Amino acid sequence: MSQKIGGIIVIMILFIGWNIVTSNARDNVSSELLPDGEIKMVKKVIRSEEEWKEILTPEQYRVLRKSGTERAFTGQYNDFYEEGVYICAACSTPLFSSGTKYNHGTGWPSFTAVLEEYNVEYRADYSLLMKRTEVRCGVCGSHLGHVFDDGPSPTHKHFCINSVALDFTSKDTGSTVSSTDQEHNEENKIVTETATFAAGCFWGVEHKFGQLKGVLSTTVGYSGGEVKNPSYKQVCSNETGHAEAVHIIYDPAEITYEDLVAFFFKIHDATQINRQGLDVGSQYRSAIFYHDDTQKKTALKVIEDLNTSGRYKKPITTQVVPYSEFYKAEEYHQKYYDKLRKK
Repeated sequence: MSQKIGGIIVIMILFIGWNIVTSNARDNVSSELLPDGEIKMVKKVIRSEEEWKEILTPEQYRVLRKSGTERAFTGQYNDFYEEGVYICAACSTPLFSSGTKYNHGTGWPSFTAVLEEYNVEYRADYSLLMKRTEVRCGVCGSHLGHVFDDGPSPTHKHFCINSVALDFTSKDTGSTVSSTDQEHNEENKIVTETATFAAGCFWGVEHKFGQLKGVLSTTVGYSGGEVKNPSYKQVCSNETGHAEAVHIIYDPAEITYEDLVAFFFKIHDATQINRQGLDVGSQYRSAIFYHDDTQKKTALKVIEDLNTSGRYKKPITTQVVPYSEFYKAEEYHQKYYDKLRKK
């Protein structure tokens, strides 16, 4: 009997070891096939363990580099719900949008999806003598947490992530977040800015902006009206004053606000009033919601140049109005085209 038990244990150990090796071999591939057929390659950040010890706090090093876990309900981002982007605390790679964060009740920050799949790696984890799926940063290889299949719809994913593995960039202030990756930014900092546009049905508008290099996250919702927390049905009634809008967080070092405005005019007909093609109603109007005077001046300058360029037979009707409130749309509207492609 003891020989049989010993044989079973050996087989289990060999099986676990084989899964770890094959999983690591697969997950170390850092590329993704994009919709246009191009392969997205991710630049790796490679440091020695001594270098990581110098630039990380002891707790960060324990979690990020030694696959540790912080105590539940102690992390700074567990009960934190500002709008913005969560980035890797070790290398500043954008990982999660605040729009996918929710309260799972486990004591760690929880998300339903990652910003970009090519920025993370998944590995089989048998450390507790059961199989779990570990989540690592795809750029520096640091341990972030685990992903489970007990999350809310539509993804049903539950990314359970250590707070200490994350830094945060606020959408409202574009606040600077310290980074430990000199290769990412010479000043060792990352700064984001925010833009909000309306250009017809927000499904396509979000998808197109999301393809731009430098755009870190996109969220669809409603802006420019009087009704608080409107539903899609209310907005479609044409009685709320809201437009279907896209809220964008971007890296100004990669793409400028003027670039975004120019792209905005390329992807819709800005001479139509309260409609885009067959979509009719004030919710489909063309509008730029500026967040400061610099954005306002930039938008008006681009419009002036376009009106005098001869590109349009009719004048541009795009509203340029101050940003006030943005109400996130229902979850099934978020990344709608991506959801369709996965079906």
